[in-house]
Amino acid sequence: MTSIGGTEMVDWNLAVATAQRLTRPGPEVSRDEARAIVAELRAHAQDAEAHVRAFTRMYGDRPGGAQPHGTPVLIVDRTGWVKANVAGFREVLKPLLGKMQARRPGGPGGAVLGTVGGKVTGVEVGMLLSFLSSRVLGQYETFAPATRELPAGPVKAEPGESRAGRLLLVAPNIVHVERELDVDPHDFRLWVCLHEETHRTQFSAVPWLRDHIEGEIQSFLGETELDPSTVIERVREAVQSFTGSNPAGADDGEQTDGRSLMDLVQTPSQREILARLTAVMSLLEGHADYVMDGVGPEVVPTVAEIREKFSRRRASGAGRLDQAVRKLLGLDAKLRQYRDGERFVRAVVGQVGMDGFNRVWTSPNTLPTKTEIAKPADWVARVHSRSDS
Repeated sequence: MTSIGGTEMVDWNLAVATAQRLTRPGPEVSRDEARAIVAELRAHAQDAEAHVRAFTRMYGDRPGGAQPHGTPVLIVDRTGWVKANVAGFREVLKPLLGKMQARRPGGPGGAVLGTVGGKVTGVEVGMLLSFLSSRVLGQYETFAPATRELPAGPVKAEPGESRAGRLLLVAPNIVHVERELDVDPHDFRLWVCLHEETHRTQFSAVPWLRDHIEGEIQSFLGETELDPSTVIERVREAVQSFTGSNPAGADDGEQTDGRSLMDLVQTPSQREILARLTAVMSLLEGHADYVMDGVGPEVVPTVAEIREKFSRRRASGAGRLDQAVRKLLGLDAKLRQYRDGERFVRAVVGQVGMDGFNRVWTSPNTLPTKTEIAKPADWVARVHSRSDS
């Protein structure tokens, strides 16, 4: 817990309480239906593991590669997803919040400011999590503490398990989307499991991947400006950009260009780190989309209909307010990651085959750059010409 004198920079309990208060209930299902949905999702997650391993060939012929990776699957409701992500946030943000605590003025005044600020931030985090909790279908929980609170109560990880992560499937959201799209629910549930299982396979088959991403995130946070006046100035300029005011010294070519608020408050070093992270996330999300559709025809009879309807839903978004929030939070960039990453994977596999594509998992040096995501042939030339020479 990042706290000094009994206060925290973020009131995490208030964040959870706020999200619980604001989060809407999921679609109506009977108790028997709920039990059946949970059982089917568990079964699909187990079946998806074998399908994904066979299709991706990420384990190759390594000893033990045929053994299940053993990371747990948790079927959660929206509140359970919120609690799991608060636990993950606390882990990832510990170093940054510790630095901010150290910079806080001492004495009663600093403690009061910390308490008030922690509550304000807790409410803000809770509002964000509430917004996201009804939109996430599944998630591979990469950055999880050894013990976390979920709907069934605290769950203690086995030794080393927290490094392996765990898979979350948000049952009410899956049911909501399958009804909204009017698709076969059994096919849709397996299709979603194929995507999320691909993420689980990525991290279990590539031991260095988690530490690499965590290192990039910590480097990004380490570059964060801790001087409140600097942060306020950056936020002020960002708000001016979004409201149409042109910051001093900026011409029309330096306007927001579709960037989110998070983009606009970054330092130059953070932008470089974010470019690398964006490339990695595009790879991971695009790979998962490619796999779920590649496996689909053999095990999901209606995969073509599901993909067409789901892609149309992604592109159309929701109401104007929802679209504005997505833009502000940078969620539009997340959607581009699926599209651009899938194109990269498809192009590389088409050129050098699946085993050739899997060289991407060799080391951080073989990951594509942001430029290479858009130009797959450049990645093939760099990685294959170097390794084949």
